[in-house]
Amino acid sequence: MQILFIADPLDQFKIYKDTTFSMMREGARRGHRIFACEPHEMAWQGATVDARVKEIRLTGDAGVWYEVVDTRVVALTEFDAVLMRKDPPFDMEYINATWLLEIAERAGARVFNKPSAIRDHSEKLAIAEFGQFVAPTLVTRDAARLRAFHAEHGDVIYKPLDGMGGTGVFRIGPDGRNLGSVIEMLGENGARSVMAQRFIPDIKLGDKRVLVIGGKVVPHSLARIPQGNEVRGNLAAGGLGEARDLSARDRQIAQALGPILWERGLLLVGLDVIGDYLTEVNVTSPTCFQEITEQTGFDVPKMFIDALELAV
Repeated sequence: MQILFIADPLDQFKIYKDTTFSMMREGARRGHRIFACEPHEMAWQGATVDARVKEIRLTGDAGVWYEVVDTRVVALTEFDAVLMRKDPPFDMEYINATWLLEIAERAGARVFNKPSAIRDHSEKLAIAEFGQFVAPTLVTRDAARLRAFHAEHGDVIYKPLDGMGGTGVFRIGPDGRNLGSVIEMLGENGARSVMAQRFIPDIKLGDKRVLVIGGKVVPHSLARIPQGNEVRGNLAAGGLGEARDLSARDRQIAQALGPILWERGLLLVGLDVIGDYLTEVNVTSPTCFQEITEQTGFDVPKMFIDALELAV
């Protein structure tokens, strides 16, 4: 197959942990040709969406991990699979990219995850569809309601709807200290919506990333455990990643959501679970392949490329 990865700049990859790199490596191991571009390198003219792409060869060298074989402009329909792996922020340019990918789809391109499904599943708000698994949560621009939610629950996490890696996440304890400042800052004085969730004490045991590939559940999660006085388990915020077997509740949540999300065109989903509660549904560029594989021996990249080949 010829596989195009739409991703962040290759020179920024941290290949010792990067999930997109692990996908490329497994694809190349099977003899698939690997191509890469950034979203801004796509263009639409007439009936065609094309992109200026690099065909790359993986060197096996951790220092200079790839070399460019060729660079050219190619229609997205020429690839067997197009993988959208651009990290958030999920801003207007990200949305524009999904619209371009939809035009390519209509011409016959095979895009994973499906661009309309990425757009339709806000990583924070998608949990609303699965309320049976969700802790008490509020999303609003209304500062008075955000304050009332804290008064009701006493210990609350506040976060933006478009963040990643734990950016902008605040815990406000029972004393309410800095509540007003956090609401004003995150909500930009009522201009932006804020998510409030009742604090889940089990965060001390880790924020678990549960992966679902082609509707099937990876049997291990990566628990991202907060360090020191930190309340965020995100690896980008200094959390410690510890692979674990899925709990019965983890598996229940993943098995309930997996087939539904796969039917909608989401080949890869990363569910975030704290304790017994679903907190996010990650569909843009879910990670943790390498950490789970290295700690458990379960080959997540193999499972992913197996599913991609079957889907194509």
